[in-house]
Amino acid sequence: MKSLEVLMHEHRVIEHGLAVLETIADRLERGESVPTDKVTALLDFFQVFADQCHHGKEEGMLFPELEAKGIPKEGGPIGVMLIEHEEGRELRRRMIEAASNLADEANRQQFITSAREYINLLRQHIWKEDNVLFKMAEQVLTETEDEQLTERFERHEREQIGEGVHERYHHLVHELEEELQSSHGEVK
Repeated sequence: MKSLEVLMHEHRVIEHGLAVLETIADRLERGESVPTDKVTALLDFFQVFADQCHHGKEEGMLFPELEAKGIPKEGGPIGVMLIEHEEGRELRRRMIEAASNLADEANRQQFITSAREYINLLRQHIWKEDNVLFKMAEQVLTETEDEQLTERFERHEREQIGEGVHERYHHLVHELEEELQSSHGEVK
């Protein structure tokens, strides 16, 4: 299923972003400084790539298709995924708010707590989608429906996200990750 492969590949990219976020939270917890522009860039990645692009495909295209095929929304896996998407948005809002002044101890603690909750939420969420919901999708989607979903995903990226934006965020996450590794756990 090509449409599910696209979403699972995006999950791997999001997991890289979560690893970077974890390193930033660790540094803040140790009382080290982290450049605000790095934090802001990563939060922007989660907002645009993870939410608008990735969750946009799931909420606007995949989930309605699965619901039409009999996978329940209310009281079912789709409903759980939608609730978790909202929880992630709230945690991201808290991180953005706290990131405005990480020198302030209360903001620093709010950022660390929200980041850790976000990391745990998304890691579990991704596991559920990869191992439960997407397995269900493989059982109900036809090859034609899969091809149509894949085309709709591509159109969503072009028209809603913008040409080259997806790739720019891939590059950003890998750049932040390399920078962290090359500086032995420190963000420059």
